Amino acid sequence: MADLYRKNLESERRQLWATCRLKGLKRDTPERLRIAEIDRLLAEHKAKASSPNAQPPVHREEG
Repeated sequence: MADLYRKNLESERRQLWATCRLKGLKRDTPERLRIAEIDRLLAEHKAKASSPNAQPPVHREEG
C-alpha cells in the first residue's frame, strides 16, 4: 500500500525546490523554510514507521 502522506510531502518538497532553484531564492525565504520543515516531517514519519511498536498496515479483502 502506498504511503500517501510521504508521497505528498515529497511531491511538495520537489515542487518547492524547483521554484527555489529557478528564482535563486535565499535560505531565509518562506519556501526554503517550508522545505526544511518538510525534511523534518519526513524524518519524523520515517522514524515512526520504522519503530518496533509501529502497527502493520491492515489489509482488507474487497468484495
